[in-house]
Amino acid sequence: MKSLRRIGFPLLIVGGVFLIAGCGSSPSADDLAHLDALKQEVSSLQKEVAEKKTEKANLEQQVATKKQELAQAVQDQNETKSNLAKYR
Repeated sequence: MKSLRRIGFPLLIVGGVFLIAGCGSSPSADDLAHLDALKQEVSSLQKEVAEKKTEKANLEQQVATKKQELAQAVQDQNETKSNLAKYR
């Protein structure tokens, strides 16, 4: 009898939840239109995020290139100072 209560009671609750959920009203046309608008907005924002990530990657590449150029310029400057010091 106790095992029947252990199994039956949860099944009754789950069945009741499905019964209640199944009897709910369907979404209205306004709800569906709002949902479609939100989906379009999400899609647009995801596209914008992808574009910004691409832009960020390009900018990071430019920064890396500039850092390399700066390091080379500093190295050239040091070599030039060293060469000038030899002839003084």
